[in-house]
Amino acid sequence: MSGLPKSYNPFAEEEEDEAVSPWSASGGGEADGASRQRYLQQEVLRRSAATADSTTRSLSLLYESERIGVAASEELVRQGEALKRTEQMVDKMEQDLKTSQRHISSIKSVWGGLVNYFKAKPPENKPEQNGTSDYYANSRLKEAMMSSKEQESKYQESHPNLRKLDIDSDFSKADSVSSAPRDSYPKNQHLRAYHQKIDNNLDEMSSGLSRLKNLALGLQTEIDEQDDMLDRLTKKVETLDVNIKSTDKKVRQL
Repeated sequence: MSGLPKSYNPFAEEEEDEAVSPWSASGGGEADGASRQRYLQQEVLRRSAATADSTTRSLSLLYESERIGVAASEELVRQGEALKRTEQMVDKMEQDLKTSQRHISSIKSVWGGLVNYFKAKPPENKPEQNGTSDYYANSRLKEAMMSSKEQESKYQESHPNLRKLDIDSDFSKADSVSSAPRDSYPKNQHLRAYHQKIDNNLDEMSSGLSRLKNLALGLQTEIDEQDDMLDRLTKKVETLDVNIKSTDKKVRQL
């Protein structure tokens, strides 16, 4: 006879297997849940890192725009200096032309010479030496340029070809750089560093946009002032041209 006990059930092993399978399924579900949680954590870190890099690139472009704005402002100021020197030259030519007209009148007749002798001489405007100019940009543009020039070092640091990324240093400075409350950030060190870096970049972008606005307003004011200078210079040149033609006609009549 078989050594199996009378209470042996040949289906007992299958029943035991069926009884164990829910636990094994439950164990597999916990493993899937942990795996999914790790995936979500990695995805959050990846997206945070991508957002931080995006704000860093935007900040770099903002610094570059600011640098271009400063260069345009400096060029506009040089243009204003050139216009000022041109206006002074036209004034000097007008003064010399008046002197020439007085001499021509003296040559034409004795009476004209006597009139010029007793006639008060027009005031002479001395031209500036060595082409120097007392032209100054408007105060708004000067202040905006000074404020933007102070950020030139940040442009050097943030430029993609010049800056050196050091995420570890961001982690070490994460708690001290941001002005936001520490409790508002995640407890994860890497995620907290990314969030604080994003906030810092956004704060600096806000300041940079404010500087760009002031720079644009200063440029607009400077352009308006130079437009007035151009109109004034155009009228002076037209008057000078008429006087030159009149003087040339008098010289030909001698």
